[in-house]
Amino acid sequence: MSSYQPYQPAPPPPVTPTRRLVRTRNDKVLTGVCGGFAAYARIDANLVRIALVAATVLGFGTPILVYLVAWLLMPEG
Repeated sequence: MSSYQPYQPAPPPPVTPTRRLVRTRNDKVLTGVCGGFAAYARIDANLVRIALVAATVLGFGTPILVYLVAWLLMPEG
């Protein structure tokens, strides 16, 4: 008896969904921008909010403009 088995290719790797940068609906204080960025970066949303406040104080308000642009451009997810 021979133990011949025909060639069978390996199954393809599982498809992982791509991450999208969207505003969150469930983790938001104002508009969901910080919560969406935190979910995209896989960090705590409160750290993003603290960093935004610190950058606003140290950056003389410039990060507020970045926040507003992100609010306008990021779709709600």
